[in-house]
Amino acid sequence: MDLTLIVVLVIALALFFDFTNGFHDTANAMATPIATGALKPKVAVGLAAILNLVGAFLSTEVAKTISGGIIKEGDGGVLITPELIFAGLIGAIVWNMITWLLGLPSSSSHALFGGLIGAALVGFGVGAIDFAVVMSKVILPALLAPLTAGLIAYTATKLAYAITRRYDGKPDGRDRFRHAQIFSSSLVALAHGTNDAQKTMGVITLTLVAAGLQPAGAEVQLWVIVTCAIAIALGTYMGGWRIIKTLGTGLTDVKPAQGFAAETATAATILASSHVGFALSTTQVASGSVIGSGLGRRGSKVRWRTAGRIGVGWLLTLPAAGGVGALAAVVAHLGFIGIIIDTIVGVSVIAGIFLWSRRNEISHHNVVSEVAHSGRAVKIKRNPKPKKKVAS
Repeated sequence: MDLTLIVVLVIALALFFDFTNGFHDTANAMATPIATGALKPKVAVGLAAILNLVGAFLSTEVAKTISGGIIKEGDGGVLITPELIFAGLIGAIVWNMITWLLGLPSSSSHALFGGLIGAALVGFGVGAIDFAVVMSKVILPALLAPLTAGLIAYTATKLAYAITRRYDGKPDGRDRFRHAQIFSSSLVALAHGTNDAQKTMGVITLTLVAAGLQPAGAEVQLWVIVTCAIAIALGTYMGGWRIIKTLGTGLTDVKPAQGFAAETATAATILASSHVGFALSTTQVASGSVIGSGLGRRGSKVRWRTAGRIGVGWLLTLPAAGGVGALAAVVAHLGFIGIIIDTIVGVSVIAGIFLWSRRNEISHHNVVSEVAHSGRAVKIKRNPKPKKKVAS
C-alpha cells in the first residue's frame, strides 16, 4: 500500500480519536457547573471548547512523552509502522465509544496507550515497549493522581464550608460559589487542552517519524498542533452528555462549594502533571476530585456502586483497548486488504454504537440535575431567629 496514503489515513483516524476524546472528556470540566446550575449546558460546552483550543497551544511535553517514550522507536529501537498505529487508534476509538454508550467516565488516554501497546506487541513483541516509561509516566500517575486530587478536593471542600459557616442572622454566602465555578471549570478546560490534545499530537508525530517524514526527537510541527487543537475543541462542543450526567449527578449530589473545590483540585493536578510530561487521565483526576468533594461535605453521600462501576472501567481500559488494537494489528498485517477490513469493521462498530445510543438519548435537555433546576439549593439568606422564651 502506498506509504503516503496510509499516513493520511492514520492522521485522519488520529484526528477522529481527538474528536472522540473531546466529547468523551467534556464532563471533566463542565459536569459540576452544569449540575449546580452555574452554567447552562450549551454555554458550558461552548466555553470548554474555546479553552480546550487555547490550552492545546500552551505545552507539548505530553506529546513528546507519547511520540518518543512509550514505544522504543528510532535509533536503538524499532520502527513502528503506520499500519500498527492505525490499528492502535482503532482500539482506542472503539473503547471510547463503548464507555461513552455506558456513560462511564473512563480514560481516553489509557485507551490510546492500550491500543498502541497492543498493536506494538503484535508487530514487534515485548521489546518494543519501554515499560519503565509506561510505569513512571502512565501507571503511577494513574494511581496517584486521582488520590491526590481527591485529597485536595476533600480538604478544599472542608475549608470552603468552614469559611462560609452560617451564624445567627447572617447568610452563609455559599451561593457565590456558583460564580466562582465559572472560573474554576474554565481552568479545568484549559488544563485539559494542555494535556489531552497533546496525546493526538504525539500519535501524529509518531506516525511521521515511522514514515521517515520527521526525525525522531524533533519538535511537534505547528500544523499538527493546530489541527489537533481544532479537533478536540469540536468534539468538546458536541458535549458528552451521558458522561456529564454520570459525573455531575451519578457519583454524588454536587453543591456549588463542592463543585468549586473539585474543579480547583482537578485543574491544579492536571496542570502540574502537564508541566512534567505525565500523560495522566484527566477523567480519573476529575472523578477523584468529585468523590473527594462528596466526602468533604457533611451530609453528602457518595454513591459507591457507581464509583465501583467507574473503577472497573478504569481497570479494563488498558487491556481492553490493547486487545482490540492487537486484533486490528493482526488484520492490518494482511496489507491493503487488512487496512480496508479494519476500516469497515471499525466504522460499522462505531455506527452501531451511535444508533444504539439513540434508543435512550441523553442531551442538554435532560442532563441538568435537581440542584441546578432549583437554583436555590444553597441560597439561604439567613437563619431563623431564635424564639424568645415566655416567662411563666
